[in-house]
Amino acid sequence: MTRIELILLVIGAFFTASTSNAQSVTKGDILYSNSLSNTDSLADWKMEGSATVSAADGWMEMFSPDQKDHHVFWCPMEFPADFVAEWELRNLNPASGLCIVFFAAKGVNGEDIFDSKLKHRNGIFKQYTNGDISNYHISYYANTPTQKDRPFSHLRKNPGFHKVHVGKSGIPANSESTHKITLIKNNNHIQMLLDGSVIIDWLDDGKELGAVLGSGKIGFRQMKWTHFAYRNFRVWELSK
Repeated sequence: MTRIELILLVIGAFFTASTSNAQSVTKGDILYSNSLSNTDSLADWKMEGSATVSAADGWMEMFSPDQKDHHVFWCPMEFPADFVAEWELRNLNPASGLCIVFFAAKGVNGEDIFDSKLKHRNGIFKQYTNGDISNYHISYYANTPTQKDRPFSHLRKNPGFHKVHVGKSGIPANSESTHKITLIKNNNHIQMLLDGSVIIDWLDDGKELGAVLGSGKIGFRQMKWTHFAYRNFRVWELSK
């Protein structure tokens, strides 16, 4: 752990301890619901990078054959600035992997991320963190060959790969249990819950690193060693 990461971890732990409860928000209309239980339901999703997606026993499985490429799988829908998203997942390769969710993703000039004017992306990380798209991203499972069982989750703001918050531990490295993720974006207040417990809690001041990001797309990223199964991806608007 670097000195900067240690400082951020201490600050993040203090902030999370003082705001450890989930936001009091009310789910409004459901915007998107997908069981992810069959390949037909994934026909309009977009894969960037080389990965296999299959469906079995009510789950979507995603992995890179021969652990060759990192990859991002995008839901096609544009979501508003304020939402609650939920999904379940379980680890099919506890030996190694890393899971990220991108959200509020758009071109830096407001383009749809699939706009042909934007540069081609194929799963390489810097294309998403220092390229021509803006987004927030949270790494909530981290167990790479060079950093085994990382003991904290990260929230970053892009472009720029700015580490803005170091949270609590995400999914344990060796867990093969089913876990539930809840992601809340309420204007500038971002929270992530793992099985009902807050692991990320941050307020974007909209100043130091630019304006608060608004509407955009959601995508699941995995590093090449990762093999996870996902199900029941749902997104609601916030009731005002």
